[in-house]
Amino acid sequence: MSDMHVLLVHGMTGAGPWHWQPWLAGQLRDHDATVHAPVLPDPDRPDLGRWLPVLRERLAAVPPEAELVVAAHSCGVALWLHHAATVDPDDRRADRVLLVAPPDAEWDHPDARDITPYPADATSLRRAAGMTRLVVGTGDAYLPMHRAHALAEDLQVEMDVILDGGHLNTDAGYGPWPSVLRWTLYGSVPLHDRFDGDAYTAGRSQEGLRLV
Repeated sequence: MSDMHVLLVHGMTGAGPWHWQPWLAGQLRDHDATVHAPVLPDPDRPDLGRWLPVLRERLAAVPPEAELVVAAHSCGVALWLHHAATVDPDDRRADRVLLVAPPDAEWDHPDARDITPYPADATSLRRAAGMTRLVVGTGDAYLPMHRAHALAEDLQVEMDVILDGGHLNTDAGYGPWPSVLRWTLYGSVPLHDRFDGDAYTAGRSQEGLRLV
């Protein structure tokens, strides 16, 4: 394997021991990948002003010759979109980014500061990463499906929809998730549910929907 560095960006409250991100970290280390899984400051209270410098510090620490893969969940997705919108030409660019179960841009929480609304700019997203993919679950209380399709359209990215996936977190059973491991290692698509069951993929147009 090439020198792969994977940055895992957690959401609000962090990623507990049974979340797919710690599971993924362990699997990746078994494949000799270098994993960065920072605990962002005061994870129960997302704060853009405190979180964004940590993200950029971790990105800058990745060797320029390494392959850089980013997998962000929930408020971590919003953080990445803020980063992309204000990325500097000299900032470390990711090779691939997976955006998992973002909150709606209109989501509001008294303990979250400046995380939402977040920008959804396709041009800046391409400056931040070579390839970006969105994955959401139906029944997610934080992101209605029509809003997920609108976000994918705004970002001009393909979106995998996990049936009954909810917020794709521990409460939803994610957990071990072989599909996200394959994506991280090889870029394999589409993303399936934790049992590799059916999903569907939406292309860059809301009309470009196909069963897979």
